[in-house]
Amino acid sequence: MIKGYSLPLTPKGSSSIVPAPPWHYVGNVIAIEYEADSKNIAAFLPEGLEPASNQCAAYFIEWQYCSELGEEHLDPVNSQYKETIILVSAKYKGAPVSYCPFIWVDQDLSLMRGLIQGWPKQIGETYITRSYNLPSKAAAKLDNGGKFGATLSVKGRRLVEARITLNEKTETLPNPAFAQAVNLRHFPELVKDKHNQPLIHELVQLKSRDLYISPIWKGDAKLDFFDHPFIELPDLKPVNVKNGYYFSVALTVDDLVHLTNLA
Repeated sequence: MIKGYSLPLTPKGSSSIVPAPPWHYVGNVIAIEYEADSKNIAAFLPEGLEPASNQCAAYFIEWQYCSELGEEHLDPVNSQYKETIILVSAKYKGAPVSYCPFIWVDQDLSLMRGLIQGWPKQIGETYITRSYNLPSKAAAKLDNGGKFGATLSVKGRRLVEARITLNEKTETLPNPAFAQAVNLRHFPELVKDKHNQPLIHELVQLKSRDLYISPIWKGDAKLDFFDHPFIELPDLKPVNVKNGYYFSVALTVDDLVHLTNLA
């Protein structure tokens, strides 16, 4: 009998791209709040979500992950990845939520975990400035005046550039945040004459536990989106850039809330 949590299913079940939950994460985050054209935001929202405001956020994260066995970080290629996430503000049945129209990662494991949760993950290259606990011009200073940068490139073209300069600590996370994130899980049908009838098309809400957040630094920010031949991210480009943030986060994922079947 073949087994496993995700494909490929095999006799031992150890070849699955993604092992069974729980999935444990820890990461360093650069985030920038910004405003986009409200009509463009509304155009990206799936059925069941309503526009809330023109508030958006871009997240650049360097993650380390492990399964319940906790051994992946000893083989870092199976544990480490970087991603860029775009969140927009929305409402679900009148309650404020966030929605992700775009997200890029650099690992197939992360991509598959994301698709299971409804994140619309694609492959891209994210780089973020690192801070080290040593006095060096090569290390960004995690203190007042510290400067950090982040970039996203997709299929050989630079798509996003970000810069932040820290100037104060804050108790407030970037807005929109992940806490109320709603995703669209979608799996298409290939059978002829049923291409417009997806096998799965539903709204789900993220659910995490054991959440820990480091002290949060806040500061000035700069954020630029660049044109791409077919990726529509520039439709959500900033019309006003607000605050930048730097912090670390840890959480565990092993659950999901089903909201609405749209199929």
